Amino acid sequence: MTERIIGATVDESDLGAQTGERGANVAQIMVGDPQSWRKPALAHPGGAAGLREAAEEAGLALVVHAAYVINVASLNNRIRIPSRKLLQQTLALAGEIGAIGVVVHGGHVRDGEPIEQGQDNWRKAIDGLELPVPVFLENTAGGKHAMARELERIRGTWEAISAAEGAESVGFCLDTCHAFAAGLDMTSVVDDVRAITGRIDLVHVNDSQGPAGSGRDRHANLGKGQIDPDELAAVACDAGAPLVVETPGEAPDQAADIAWLRERLGA
Repeated sequence: MTERIIGATVDESDLGAQTGERGANVAQIMVGDPQSWRKPALAHPGGAAGLREAAEEAGLALVVHAAYVINVASLNNRIRIPSRKLLQQTLALAGEIGAIGVVVHGGHVRDGEPIEQGQDNWRKAIDGLELPVPVFLENTAGGKHAMARELERIRGTWEAISAAEGAESVGFCLDTCHAFAAGLDMTSVVDDVRAITGRIDLVHVNDSQGPAGSGRDRHANLGKGQIDPDELAAVACDAGAPLVVETPGEAPDQAADIAWLRERLGA
């Protein structure tokens, strides 16, 4: 059986040691402060070329998570324009290190603003981006005005993106905690998302501290939250995509979560 691609978020400055401690063969990294508008930068001593070489030597796939401040759906020019710039910078750096994609949250509009205009801003963003690696749109846990929470909202956002030049380079990242907290049916969520997007490129496998439909984005270690363990494992299996845990704690905690997945998936 081919080994499943399972990993965690790690510090890219010490890639080999951090992935080794966790038993990971994929590393999700942040390229700079996730709460900052500053241009992305690497802490790896060898820069982009050194990080790419280190990942190749270790047999690691790399995923970049874009800064949390990015909101390309925003109708506010002072948020939307810097968001597009920061996302483009992140994509360029991800291309230099050979990442398989850049995960970015769907964003939101403000109360009273047209949801459709926020969705169309996603189309405009993709139209204007150079995409050396794919963008992975990630579903979100809460927010009445979010672009990627409920299935119908995801559908509208995906339809808008599909009208853009470069739409074929947009993928989907399914976060299990976010899906559960948004009230999605965990027994059908893989099929439901695929019916909309035609693809799932990455899964963030996280248990949930909050109950179903709570809208709470609070991750728990696998099997220790409120998602049924069998349903959580089934989503990870059925998606057929690389898996990344974003769970609490230090290296032993994520190592235990990765081991939990490998045992459940026979991988």
